[in-house]
Amino acid sequence: MLEQTVTIAAHERDAEAYFRLVLHAPAIAPLIQPGQFAHVRILPMKDALLRRPFSIFQVGRDTFSILYKNVGKGTDALSRMRVGEELSVIAPLGHGFTVPKPGGETPLLVAGGYGMAAMFLLAQRSPQKGIVFVGGRRRVDILCEQDFAAIGWEVRVATEDGSHGEKGFVTVPLIAEIRNSKFEIRNYKLFACGPTPMLKAVGKIAEDFNLPAELSMDEHMCCGVGTCLACVIKVKTGEGWEYQRTCTEGPVYDSRQILWEEAK
Repeated sequence: MLEQTVTIAAHERDAEAYFRLVLHAPAIAPLIQPGQFAHVRILPMKDALLRRPFSIFQVGRDTFSILYKNVGKGTDALSRMRVGEELSVIAPLGHGFTVPKPGGETPLLVAGGYGMAAMFLLAQRSPQKGIVFVGGRRRVDILCEQDFAAIGWEVRVATEDGSHGEKGFVTVPLIAEIRNSKFEIRNYKLFACGPTPMLKAVGKIAEDFNLPAELSMDEHMCCGVGTCLACVIKVKTGEGWEYQRTCTEGPVYDSRQILWEEAK
């Protein structure tokens, strides 16, 4: 990981309260792996003690981007920053997703809301095209649909209010896909990022159908570098369990490692 002051190369609204931010960071960009994140300090906020963690969305030769939602004081200040202004960044951080090997598993990606941001680089670098299942409360919460389609992935959408795609939770079309393939030779692996209840549901699906799954448990990160302990979860070990910091030992875990009865 590197700590650097980087420059905003592009910054635009994606949908309603969502924004895409592109940072010129030539030393950091080549180091980034799918599922890792950046820890950002918004320099104009002189009173901000903690940095803010953001999943890394896309990576260019000398840039990387984040996709974020304006939800509070920090992201509101970030949303008003302009091209040419600077941010302090520590990146890349965390243990990311395992990129499928050529001829290996067919990836099924599952994302809730802007959990989509953490999945795009994995899709881009996977030698096998798969299916991405994206869910949200409303149509406006469905992000990156065209980005995934542009790189040859099939996109299946579910919204809780039925305003776009199938009505209901994103796990409904996921289960349907797995069940429909039960009489075929299948080699699926699940990858997911989103709210903890969705991750728990995906973990249960993986268990029920005996499929491998990697889940990004990054919902409750605060400091992003392992000091505040706000993001700890209970993880199974050979002798029982232990606490692990999702920002350092994670955020990506094999679903079988997680003590779901303890996850909130």
